[in-house]
Amino acid sequence: MILLDLVVSFLASIGRSTLSLLSAAGRIALFALATLSQLFRPPWYPAEFGRQLLSIGYFSLPVVGLTALFTGAALALQIYAGGARFSAETVVPSIVAIGMVRELGPVLAGLMVAGRVASSIAAELGTMRVTEQIDALTTLSTDPMKYLVLPRVLAAFFALPLLVGIANIIGVMGGYLIGVGTLGFNPANYIRNTLDYLEPSDFTSSMVKAAAFGFLLGLMGCYHGYNSGRGALGVGRATTNAVVSASILILAANYALTQAFF
Repeated sequence: MILLDLVVSFLASIGRSTLSLLSAAGRIALFALATLSQLFRPPWYPAEFGRQLLSIGYFSLPVVGLTALFTGAALALQIYAGGARFSAETVVPSIVAIGMVRELGPVLAGLMVAGRVASSIAAELGTMRVTEQIDALTTLSTDPMKYLVLPRVLAAFFALPLLVGIANIIGVMGGYLIGVGTLGFNPANYIRNTLDYLEPSDFTSSMVKAAAFGFLLGLMGCYHGYNSGRGALGVGRATTNAVVSASILILAANYALTQAFF
């Protein structure tokens, strides 16, 4: 009898967790639909969109660039060390380029921007919720979804492909610097091998991933900030949840898009 009660309690906890997960997914989906529906209804706020584009895109360049540079350099060293076991050191340029463009560039840029931007958006909107600034916008006949949420989501959607494109170039450059300066590759041969093995589908998949990741991290930052709990604790939880959920969704979307493309 005791064993049966334990089994029932365990299954009930799984059921509650599943229902909670599905409920959260439904709320996020409805929030996303409500955000996208604002695209087709005036008024629009281009100045706010431009400000968010600058904040999300331009000011994320240093962290994304440094991450890509050191990742490309470390990747070249690792591939060279592994390839040396099979006398395949010459594959370093092509694998660094393909790995950065297809996978590491979009994912690492997405995760770094999620840590910087999703948390910032959630904290900003959460503070506005706590201090009733969002309610004040509604009182002034300004739709908070259109004025606060849509510009941030759109800015992240458009900024991340630009950041990923730059990250891909810097990451390949990091591999080039290590390959030529440390591993003894001929500069012309390194560049030729890099260009010969990259295909248009690699760049297409990279940009599609970047746009999807930008939308997800912007959406998660806005969703958790907009629905933040009251007080400092609520804002803190919203910030944490925004980064965690954005990172998980980026990794899940990366697998799904990789499966679709390749």
